[in-house]
Amino acid sequence: MPESPNPLIDNDRPSCAGPQAALAKLAAGWLQQHFSALPQTNMRQPNMTYIAAGLILAIATATTGCRNLGETKKFHRAGLATKSLSLDGVTRRYAIYVPEKPGATNLPLVFELHGGGVSIEDMTGESGYKTPYKLWMDLADSEKFIVVYPEGLNGAYGKPTWNDCRANASVNSGADDVQFISALIDLISAAHDIDPDSIYASGTSNGGLMTLRLAVELPDKIAAVAAVAAAMPDHSECRPPAQPISVLFMNGTNDNHLPYHGGILSNPPNPDHGSVYSTATSVAIWKAINHTDQIPVSCNFPDLDTKDGSTVTSYNYANGVKGKEVALYEVTGGGHSAPSIREQYSALFERYFNRQNHDIEMTTEVWKFFRGKNREYQQCFSKSRPPGLPHAATESAKIVHIPPPGW
Repeated sequence: MPESPNPLIDNDRPSCAGPQAALAKLAAGWLQQHFSALPQTNMRQPNMTYIAAGLILAIATATTGCRNLGETKKFHRAGLATKSLSLDGVTRRYAIYVPEKPGATNLPLVFELHGGGVSIEDMTGESGYKTPYKLWMDLADSEKFIVVYPEGLNGAYGKPTWNDCRANASVNSGADDVQFISALIDLISAAHDIDPDSIYASGTSNGGLMTLRLAVELPDKIAAVAAVAAAMPDHSECRPPAQPISVLFMNGTNDNHLPYHGGILSNPPNPDHGSVYSTATSVAIWKAINHTDQIPVSCNFPDLDTKDGSTVTSYNYANGVKGKEVALYEVTGGGHSAPSIREQYSALFERYFNRQNHDIEMTTEVWKFFRGKNREYQQCFSKSRPPGLPHAATESAKIVHIPPPGW
C-alpha cells in the first residue's frame, strides 16, 4: 500500500529538489566529457575510479548541505510575512512575525486569532485600518517572541471564521481549526527554537471563542489563552473542559454583540450566531477546572481617557492547580472591541460595536498574563475596590465547582 501523503506541506519551505537535480545533471555531463577524453590505457580504470569517487563525494557534500538548508531552523526571515500551508488538501493562510536578532533560544510563540469576517491583513494593519492587534509585533521586538496571525476559512457569509465550540451557531466554517493551530505549532517549532512550554493563544470575538476551544482541546500544547469579547458557549459541541490551563477574559459590560450577562449573539440578536454563558459563569467554569482562589486580587486601572465612557478593573484568581490562574478584565461601559490606547477605532466603528476603552493596551495586558503566569499583576494601578464586591466576582462565587449543564 502506498504511503499516504503528508497532510502538512509548507509552501514556503526551501526545496532541495532543484539544486540536487541541477548538480546531478552537471556531474553526469562532466563525467561523460572526461570519460571520452581518457586514453585507452591500463590507467583508464583507476582514473575513472578516482573521478567517480570524487564526484560521489562532491554530490554527497552538496546534497547534504542542501538537505540541511531544507531542515534548517529559521526558514522564516525576520519581519512580517504572509504564508500558506496545505493541510489535508486545503490551503490555509497565516502571517508570521519574527523579531530581529531574537538573541536566545526557546522563544515564546503567541497566536492572535481574528474575529469573524476579519482577514489577517486587517489584523496586521496591512489593510490600512486601525488595529490593536498589530501591536503584538512591537512587543515581539522588545520581549523577543514570535507572533502568528492564522486565518480561518470562510463561513456562511463568505468571510473568514473559526469553528469554535458553539453547537447552535450556523455561520462558522466546519473546518478542523484545532488541527490547523496544532499543525502550525509543529511547523513553526520545527523552523525556530520555540519553547514548548511557552505557547499562547489570544483572540477576539469569534477568535476569542476559538481560543476557548483550544483551551479545551489543545492544553497539551498551549500554556494559556486570552479571550477578548468572548465567553463560554452554553450549547457546546466540544467535550467538557477537564485539564487546567490559565485563562484570561477581557469583556465589556456594554458589549452589544456578545452579551456580558449571556444570551444570543450579534446585533440584533440572531440565533444563527449561537449563544453564550455570562462572563461571570465563564470565569466560574475555569475557576472550577483550575481550583483557584475564590476571592480575587482586584486592581483599578487609571481612567486615562475620561471621554471614552469606560473604565477597567482586573480580577485575578490565583493559586490554582500547578500555578494555573483565571483573570477577568472587566471593562465597565466597554463595547465589543479590544481596548487600546494607541490604536483607537473610529466613531463609525463605535456606532456599530459600542465604545472602545482607551485606558489599557490589550496586547500589553495579555502578554503580562502570558509571561510569567501573572507574576506582574501587582503592577496594576491600585486596589481601591475591595475584593469580592464586583458583580462578576460575586455572581461567580455562588456557582458550584462543576461545569454548568451543556458541557
